[in-house]
Formats: sequence, C-alpha cells, structure tokens
Amino acid sequence: MTSTPLDLPGWTHVYSGKVRDLYRPDRQAEGTTAPEGTMLVVASDRVSAFDHVLSPGIPGKGELLTTLSLWWFDTLDDVPNHLHASHAILGTGTDEARSLVPAEVAGRSMLVRALDMFPIECVVRGYITGSGWLEYQESGTVCGLPLPAGLSNGDRLPEPLFTPAFKADLGDHDENITFERAVELVGVEDAEALRALSLSIYARAAAIAESHGVILADTKFEFGRDAATGEIVLADEVLTSDSSRYWDAAAWNAGGTPAERMASFDKQIVRDWLAANWDKTGTPPDLPDEIVERTAARYRELLERVTTTV
Repeated sequence: MTSTPLDLPGWTHVYSGKVRDLYRPDRQAEGTTAPEGTMLVVASDRVSAFDHVLSPGIPGKGELLTTLSLWWFDTLDDVPNHLHASHAILGTGTDEARSLVPAEVAGRSMLVRALDMFPIECVVRGYITGSGWLEYQESGTVCGLPLPAGLSNGDRLPEPLFTPAFKADLGDHDENITFERAVELVGVEDAEALRALSLSIYARAAAIAESHGVILADTKFEFGRDAATGEIVLADEVLTSDSSRYWDAAAWNAGGTPAERMASFDKQIVRDWLAANWDKTGTPPDLPDEIVERTAARYRELLERVTTTV
C-alpha cells in the first residue's frame, strides 16, 4: 500500500510515516491563517506490521486513533503536550481553530506546535511480551535489564521498565537500546527526565485503563523540546492502540494460554495473520476482509471501553 499524501488547501506536505502524515502551513497560499510554528498531523487508515505498510487499510482507523489520543491528552492535561492551544478535544475548539483543519481530514487530524523531537522512543513495559519476551528467553533480560527467572509470556513485571528505542528511518527496524545508549544520544539530564516522565505517565494511564477493565501492557511515548521555553513536551500520538498493547483484563486473569491471556485491542490480529501467511520476504500479501473487519472492531471496542465513564 503506497502512501500518497493528500493535497490540502493551505498546507504543504513535509513528511509521511507508516501511518501519519505531517503538514506545515503554506505561506504562499491565499488566506493562510495558521499561526507560525503550527503543524497539522493527519492520521491515515494505513496499518503497518513488521515495518511494512499493508493493504488494504483499516476503515476509520485514523479517526479512532486521533479520538483516543485526544482523550488521553485531555485526561492527562497537566502533562505539557504539543496540541495547539486552540485545539480542544473532539473538535470542540474555537471556530477559528476548526477552520484551519481541512474538511478532508476533519476528525483524524491534530493541530500541534512544532517541536525539536528527541531521537528516541520512550517505551515503558509493564508486562513481558513481544521483543522483550524473545530477549528474556535468550538472556533473562529486557533491553539489558535483568529480570527474575521463571516469567511466562504475558506476565506482569515486578515493576514497569523504561526500555528506550532508537527511531529508525521509514522501512527500517527501530532499535532497542540501553539507558546508557539513550544518555549518549540525548544527554544524562534529558534521558533521566524522559525516563521519569514516561514511567509517571504510564503508571497513571495503566491505573485508568485498569479501572475500565483493560490492561495497558506496554506503550511508546515520544517527546520534543519547545524551542522557545526549553520545556519537554509530550508529542505525536499517545496511548493509542497503535502505540500500545492493550489486553482485556478479564481474559488475562482467566486465560490458560498466552493467546487467551493477551486478547488484544490493537493490530495483533494483523500481526498474527501476517506471521502465519508471509515469510517476511518480498511484498506482504493483502489482508483478507475478515482480518480487516475484526481489527477495526477491536479498535472501536477499545475506544468505547476506555473513554466510557465508569
């Protein structure tokens, strides 16, 4: 599935990731009113797995992810974030702010402030699975951090771990790194601040998710620095089903197998199907309609469960 950026009036496309597109104001366009330093982040319906963008996309995914991100930004409103001051949750900002968002991407875009982004992804793991489980089986560690013997896939860790990763270019694998390597990349003061922020946000979000019957197994945060103030700011998407692993708490408690325990609300359905039907060489096969529909339903269910008042 190729990524063809939209031609949005008043905006110039500057970057496409696996699932999101980034735009800056087009100062040459007549009537451009977006403030200096404003960016437009547009979430697409694209879905990626094993560092490939797949076809077809997941209908409505961009809007579902954006809505969940905005809900978390709003819930964690004491944590500085990159949302433009006039962009409020669920499109309830000022008329002026809404007018800056092209109709073609309304509901799946965020007006944000431009930041100097840190070159690491701030991963927090509260449970062991995925690449962490593979490393643990080989060495008893996760990103070089020693763990107790006898853990099983999907077990809760004694305490959440900060396990950063180096951001890879599009098409390459993100690289798990040690905290010491993170210090080399961003400096000791910023590395310690990013670790503390990530662990704090994860703890709060995990408790909120648990109150909704959902386990936040792990997640990935991205941060940038506000050039004007020097403040570290939470950016990109936050706590979505693309950047996090969410499991059903009842299934985790009752399940007898890893698959039953880790009943996922993210694109694990896609990963599992692809792993069983592709050898990771050449072009990935198209996703069957049934996989697309099941994945979309899980995205919708997570949004409803997490954002419903308990």
